[in-house]
Amino acid sequence: MSTLADHIEAYIKQMLRESQTRTVELSRAQLADVFSCVPSQINYVLTTRFTIERGYIVESRRGGGGYIRIGHIHVGDCTAHAFDLLESIGSELTEKQMENILARLVDYQVITNRQRQIIRGIVQQETSSMDEGKDILRAILVRAMLFLTIKSKA
Repeated sequence: MSTLADHIEAYIKQMLRESQTRTVELSRAQLADVFSCVPSQINYVLTTRFTIERGYIVESRRGGGGYIRIGHIHVGDCTAHAFDLLESIGSELTEKQMENILARLVDYQVITNRQRQIIRGIVQQETSSMDEGKDILRAILVRAMLFLTIKSKA
C-alpha cells in the first residue's frame, strides 16, 4: 500500500524523467494543492527522499516567489558509481544511510528492488538483537552483500 509520500515522490520522479535537463522547478504550495496536503508534507518528502545520497540536489527558496528546484545527478557508468558508493561506506553505517545507498542503487538499476529488500531484511535480522555495534555490523554486511551483487553484474 502506497503512502502519500510515495505518491509525491513518484510524481516528482516522473517530472524529472520527462525533463530534458533532468531538473524541475516546483512550487511547494502548488504541489500541496495537487496532493491535498500541507506544505510540510512536501518538505518531508524532499528531505527524506531527494537527498544527495540518493543522487539529487534540492535548492529551495521560501516566500512569495519561492520555488523548489530539484536536479537529478547523472552518472554515466552506473557500475563505477556503485563501486564509488561502496567505497564511501565507512566503518559504521546508520540505517538511514543504508536506505539512501540502497535507494540510489535501485534508482540507477544497479540492484533490483527485490535485492534491496533482501539486503535490508538480512541486515535487520542480523542487527536486531544487538545492543551495541549495530552500525559497524551494518556497514560490514552492506559492503559485503553489495560488493558481491555488483561484482556479479560487472
